[in-house]
Amino acid sequence: MLSFQEKEAIIAKFPELTRKEVSMGRVNYHYEESLHEKKIVVRHLHENGNGFVYVGKLPQYEADKKGFINIRDFSAEELEEVLAESVRYLSSDPAGEPVNEAWINREGTELHLKEENGYFNLYYGENLEEGFDSAKEAHLYLKEEGFRLKSGGAM
Repeated sequence: MLSFQEKEAIIAKFPELTRKEVSMGRVNYHYEESLHEKKIVVRHLHENGNGFVYVGKLPQYEADKKGFINIRDFSAEELEEVLAESVRYLSSDPAGEPVNEAWINREGTELHLKEENGYFNLYYGENLEEGFDSAKEAHLYLKEEGFRLKSGGAM
């Protein structure tokens, strides 16, 4: 587990985040340029290493009802990746653009999920593999098949 200081050093790589001290020795980091109502990216980072990062509705994470995930046991790489994804998410238009995502499995196979005419189509290269009625249904299928959203997955 990374220490509080190690986590703060990783968070410091994101100059767009503003440090704010809160009660009981905890720290929050805000993204003031957020296009969403939510501005807190890191919540209640504590000296014991516990804390939470806002991931909203990003499909590759199982967030609590407020959109946060616990980062207590994250590696440096995992923490840096989730922070980048959180900032990217909060920088996107909350009205939402059509889904256009890249997903990858352990073997390196890449599939692309595209929202087209109200449907969510899954492509392997130029070939249509599957069609879904909702992004949630497509995301569930992809996860069950061992795929994860590719880092920087929006296309």
